[in-house]
Amino acid sequence: MTLAYMDPYDASRAEYVGHRAIVLGGSMAGLCGARVLRDFFDEVVVIERERLPTGPEVRGGAPQTSQPHSMLEAGRVTLNDLFPGFGEAVQADGGLKLDMSDDVVWYDRGGVAAETDADLPALYASRPLFEHVVRERIREFDDITIRDECNFVTYEHNADENRITGVRFRDEDGVTTTLDAAITVDATGRTSRTPTWLERHGYPVPDTERVSVDVTYSTVRITRPAGVQQGVLIAPEPRRPRGAAMLPIEGGRWEVLLQGLHGERAPVDPESFVDWADALPLNDIATHLREQEWVSGIQRYPFPASIRRRYHTLSEFPDGLAVTGDAVASFNPVYGQGMSVAALDALALHHQLSDGAEGLGPRLFRQVSAVVDEAWKTSVTGDFMFEQTDGPKPFGTDLLNNYADRLVTKAHNDGTLTEAFLRVFRLERPATSLLRPRILWRVLRPRLGTARNQPTQ
Repeated sequence: MTLAYMDPYDASRAEYVGHRAIVLGGSMAGLCGARVLRDFFDEVVVIERERLPTGPEVRGGAPQTSQPHSMLEAGRVTLNDLFPGFGEAVQADGGLKLDMSDDVVWYDRGGVAAETDADLPALYASRPLFEHVVRERIREFDDITIRDECNFVTYEHNADENRITGVRFRDEDGVTTTLDAAITVDATGRTSRTPTWLERHGYPVPDTERVSVDVTYSTVRITRPAGVQQGVLIAPEPRRPRGAAMLPIEGGRWEVLLQGLHGERAPVDPESFVDWADALPLNDIATHLREQEWVSGIQRYPFPASIRRRYHTLSEFPDGLAVTGDAVASFNPVYGQGMSVAALDALALHHQLSDGAEGLGPRLFRQVSAVVDEAWKTSVTGDFMFEQTDGPKPFGTDLLNNYADRLVTKAHNDGTLTEAFLRVFRLERPATSLLRPRILWRVLRPRLGTARNQPTQ
């Protein structure tokens, strides 16, 4: 399920549920969930184990926040609904609103995608800035309390009623504390302990899909000349398991990322970093690395595998508990889906709570599964271009990859195909939209001549 097939946020649908809700985790998923919950509860408490910064700083427990980020359309629209003025606030703090076709050079399958006349806006900023803007909006609400430097211990459980009634945690002073809640939402990410808790208490445990990509990312920040806003994306390919991105962020800077898959280790020293950039099929990144000032050290982040926990298949689940964000599914971050999926998960939470609190978890998991399906298709299908990728391969993956290969290659000279692909990439439209007759014809019609939109070295 994508943005096109989800009803928008509607505060008028919210009806009172109870006194308190708890969110475990102060990530984007947790904060968006807290924003939704405040419509239904007197009080929402966010419990976060790390100290949350007061400014746009990298969170200690989230090393991926040092990697380049853009806000895809699904996330941009949803966050603007949940936090009116979100996009303007990001731009006021130095973020950029750019067109994904006109302002970003996208290189894939041996060429550069043709520009399109369609309006394809996206927000570009550092992940810490995106999170900071959301945190500041959350802190404006008197009925949401963020308690950081607190460690979740376990759920409080009424076995007779099959219900989670709150949580036990170690507070800011290290004192074990119990807090009651009508609803508890687990947004603790990939390291979520909910599956272990379920098993220990006799509940079925969700099957977990793991698709190993063995990716490493290295990122550095460099200065960006005044008035220059262009970004560059270079997708890895089987014959070249290295990718790169150079995206504009606040403060007159670019974030430059180098990506290596399946044994290709992204570099951590400056000389190797530039050497890697020199070997890329476009010379823009290497040129700017040499000409601009480096304003940070190199940060490397490993990502071994995409993970999906199939909560929607469970036959039994305790009332009063829900799971969201990376605790359900986390994807290869090169596709930039995490924040947008988190926002759509929160939108699903809004819709399901609007239909009542009883049986919330299973209903939410079914809707979130439809959201995850679309992101999973994009990321995992792309990862299976590489023979070394290991894990359960979705049905039809090879056929889809062959079709995508032809589509993207044709997009070097066809802006209509660029638009169609980017609207799927942005989680705006479903992947099935690429099979519409007018797109099928453009993809499958015989090739005439040679590609005109090739890069120059």
